[in-house]
Amino acid sequence: MGGVNAAGRTSGHQAYRRTVLDVLDRDDQATMLIGLAAMMRLVIHQDDGTWADAEGQPLDAREIVARYRQQILDHSLIRRIEDPHFGDVGIAANRHAQLAIEAPLVFMLRRRQLPVSLPENWQVRELDRQRVEVTVPPGQFDVMLPERRQAQVRAAGQLPSGFAPETLYHSVHHPRGLSMAIFGVSDCLGQSGLDWDALSSRLDPDAIAVYAGNSIGQLDDNGWGGLLKSFVSGNRATSKQMPLGYGQMPADFLNAYVLGSVGTTGTMQGACATFLYNLRLGVDDIVSGRRRVVMVGTADAPITPEIIEGFRTMGALADDASLKALDALTLLTDADYQRACRPFARNCGFTIAEASQFVLLMDDDLALEIGADILGAVPGVYTNADGWKRSISAPGIGNYITLGKAAALTRSLLGEQALRERSYLHAHGTSTPKNRATESHVFDQVAKANNVDAWPVVAIKAFVGHSQGSAAGDQLASALGSFAHGWLPGIPTLDEVADDVHAQRLRFFQHPLAFSADAALINAKGFGGNNATGVVISPQVTERLLVKRHGQSKVNDWKQRREKTREIGRHYERQADRGRFHTIYRFGEGVLEGPELEVGADAIHIPGYARAVSLSVDNPFGSID
Repeated sequence: MGGVNAAGRTSGHQAYRRTVLDVLDRDDQATMLIGLAAMMRLVIHQDDGTWADAEGQPLDAREIVARYRQQILDHSLIRRIEDPHFGDVGIAANRHAQLAIEAPLVFMLRRRQLPVSLPENWQVRELDRQRVEVTVPPGQFDVMLPERRQAQVRAAGQLPSGFAPETLYHSVHHPRGLSMAIFGVSDCLGQSGLDWDALSSRLDPDAIAVYAGNSIGQLDDNGWGGLLKSFVSGNRATSKQMPLGYGQMPADFLNAYVLGSVGTTGTMQGACATFLYNLRLGVDDIVSGRRRVVMVGTADAPITPEIIEGFRTMGALADDASLKALDALTLLTDADYQRACRPFARNCGFTIAEASQFVLLMDDDLALEIGADILGAVPGVYTNADGWKRSISAPGIGNYITLGKAAALTRSLLGEQALRERSYLHAHGTSTPKNRATESHVFDQVAKANNVDAWPVVAIKAFVGHSQGSAAGDQLASALGSFAHGWLPGIPTLDEVADDVHAQRLRFFQHPLAFSADAALINAKGFGGNNATGVVISPQVTERLLVKRHGQSKVNDWKQRREKTREIGRHYERQADRGRFHTIYRFGEGVLEGPELEVGADAIHIPGYARAVSLSVDNPFGSID
């Protein structure tokens, strides 16, 4: 697993540990805080193994924690948006107006700034080779007046302050989401402890797949955002904005610049459930035997004025006015913004966020063979639509089906007692009034059907916000952290469960809960009726299933091979905790054209790839011969 969100880096469970900070022992707290301090560029790890602050003054570990702890806590997770345009500077905009001129208006202008098509009533006189004088006669004219609008939404789940993924490789006008994708998959490969080139050389290139994307494309200025407003902003569109804006571009970037994969690729967009939709594609590919290794992920960077305004006008976001009304406040402080997301409590809307999350899936035979460090297993992901709807963005009935199937699979795989006592729910938990009532009813009904009396509920968005298509990736990464450390993150903003929440069979808690989990059910409810629930089981349970399927001897051999893999992964994590990230970006390497291939009837040989691509295909239709 790898990636980044408002809590920090995914590898080494750094982001997860940020959400259970108070129950960690002192050494683990210090490791996490120092790692975040390095990530945020507050401290620098020197070549001689010592630490220094940004001015080069030496610091030891204890000093780093003492000096920067509060700054780290204040500038990670949900907080006031740090872009100055969301503060006093204001968001650049234009206001349509009708200008009435009673006397001729005369102004000077550079020749190249003249409109291509001059208004018919303009009179233009040349002053010199660079400048002209324009006279506009009296009358009424439609104009656009520049202004600065004060942001109405000021809270978001932003990456930790100071962390800029685009600075970690040779990024040239890449949209933020794609830079986050490059970092996320590099983090995943580093944490895995596996050599990607060695792994891929063992396989038919077509046995590898990449399913990665996001929910709404790249809509910042380097992507479709800049393209779509280029005419009205007066800026020129670039040749990169159109292609880099597509929603499947994270997969394209990984194939072209990180993995060099020629296997199956693409993304399945499902609004807020996009990560689980892609995860289902990967799981189905491996179960069917079509693929042996699948990289799955998402990268969403939606913290832009336009996207925020779109969600705000829907009434979906927790804007400043709603937060003030919720708590009867006249002024919002930094502490109020940090509490903006309140799943299953009295709330007023979700808090937008950015995140990139990736997981590496592998079939069990290959995982045992190469000594992979198995963090868990995903036996199934279910997706269902809502059927007939009034509002396309409102929740519906499909989630009852997906969660019901996920519970049934868990019961079938692990037994009724494990479902009732050792599973828990990773809620979509957006912090909207509609979600708290509808999702809790889904949970309650499925719990009742399966005789579950106190199903623990985790709602990670209380910490990191709603990262759109990456939201379930945040949940899955958190679940893997809970398996490793034995704590379920609480819902710190849940002062009291709201009256309309169906809580009879659910267990809500504010503070981390010690819990030995066999399985987590990852739930997502996306706009448009995109419902998904995935089952992830713990590494301990996975190992028991491997022993049952492959035998103890084969599992013992895997454990011996796993030690080397784990040590390589731990080395990467130590380096990452020092702010030394190994970001993979292979621009222009190994580029091939068609004439360089050796094309046969049964296989295609590609220079630089250890194995040929088999052209043998299944034909279930028979033959007319």
